Amino acid sequence: MDAFTAGLMQRIKATETDLTRARETGDDFLADVEQEELDDLRRLAAEHGVEVGAASV
Repeated sequence: MDAFTAGLMQRIKATETDLTRARETGDDFLADVEQEELDDLRRLAAEHGVEVGAASV
C-alpha cells in the first residue's frame, strides 16, 4: 500500500470514528460536518481507485 492510500484510509477511519462520536453525543452540526468530510474522502478514494469497505457508521 502506498503512502497516499495509507493516509487516505487512516483519514477515513478517523472521520468514521469522529462521526460516530458526534452522533452518540447528539451533536447534529458536527455529525453533518463529519458526514460531509467522509463523503468527500470516499469520493476522493473512488476517483483514485482506492477501494473502501462498506460504511460502518
